[in-house]
Amino acid sequence: MVTIAVTGAAGRMGREVLAAATDRTDCKVAFAVNRTPVDELIAGVVIESTDNFAELLADHDPDVVVDFTGPESAVGYADACAETGVGLVTGTTGFDETGLAELHHASESTAVLKAANFSRGVAALRLAVREATAALPAADIELTETHHNAKRDAPSGTAKTVLEDIEDVRDDLSERIHGRVGETPRSADEIGVHARRAGDVAGEHEVLFGGKNETLSVTHRAGDRSIFAEGALDAADWLAGRDAGWYDFFEVIDST
Repeated sequence: MVTIAVTGAAGRMGREVLAAATDRTDCKVAFAVNRTPVDELIAGVVIESTDNFAELLADHDPDVVVDFTGPESAVGYADACAETGVGLVTGTTGFDETGLAELHHASESTAVLKAANFSRGVAALRLAVREATAALPAADIELTETHHNAKRDAPSGTAKTVLEDIEDVRDDLSERIHGRVGETPRSADEIGVHARRAGDVAGEHEVLFGGKNETLSVTHRAGDRSIFAEGALDAADWLAGRDAGWYDFFEVIDST
């Protein structure tokens, strides 16, 4: 059984991870922390202060920390994990180059698995998009993503990952156009990128390929955030006990 610590425990995804963990027999919550004080129990777990994170790591010695917070917080948790040799699974997005470099530095001392999305369906979407991009080398490509009204970063981390997949296949696409207004004729080297924020949408991503007399749309819709929590716990179970290094969610999928 893998033991986990959960950060951002009172957040949208922190609550989902705690709820999912209580329903599984392959993992146990060692402790959970939140940046702001929380009086309530969440999924039967007492929520500790982030200020005590390093001490809690030393006292409970979990196998893996599961993190869905913000870039700055995630880097701090990664540093603490690197010092103690505790693995880190993070679904946090919005990192700048410096933040990503810090995560990679932490992976020199402990196992780090970062993914913009822990949905197996999104993993399948990424594979399908790469295949479609190769099969339609002259197509215009537009990406649209939709998330809840409280999401901070745009485009989403998943959207950015899909864009990287497209650009890996099509090296002629060198410009991302974020929305359009006024007179903006489309150029041959661009990908259109559109971010929408509304309601409580868990996550939708669509990639549209437009060619001569035909279009192809590849879409994923998340019905509930629990799919991301389950994927993160699958990743934690897989990562526990592994050597220091940088890991990918596709490695988790390929192993099952």
